[in-house]
Amino acid sequence: MKEMTFFSSLEDLDSESKYLVHKAKEAAQHAYAPYSKFHVGAALLLDDGSYVPGSNQENASYPLCMCAERVALYAAAALHPDKVIKKIAVVAHKKNHKELANASSCGACRQVLREFEVRQGEPIQVVMYDDNKWIRCESTEALLPLSFDRSHLKD
Repeated sequence: MKEMTFFSSLEDLDSESKYLVHKAKEAAQHAYAPYSKFHVGAALLLDDGSYVPGSNQENASYPLCMCAERVALYAAAALHPDKVIKKIAVVAHKKNHKELANASSCGACRQVLREFEVRQGEPIQVVMYDDNKWIRCESTEALLPLSFDRSHLKD
């Protein structure tokens, strides 16, 4: 199995990923980003076919901001605790720009994504736009090799 697959166009992605990217774009419209002007949207696909959106939420006290990925993940955990997350799409654009901006999940989001994947015992595919191409990772492990997890805390 390939860990990462690169696509030159959105049209090259599978229909499920394209749909999720569309939902992530919609979610980005609800971002609260008055400081960075960088609007990020995420959409999770659950095992029952439903999706959960998330958008970044900024705060004048920058450390209190929340990324779109974590907003969606925590909402899914609260609203659908028994569902498995199959895939997440992440997109970004600068304020008043229709074209997508390059963006990949930050380190904190990668760690949280990895924790969810380990916890559920099934891979989470990640779809994002970075370096002017679409990237699909088959697992969060591709984004965060040698990640810290619960096994490090055992005696």
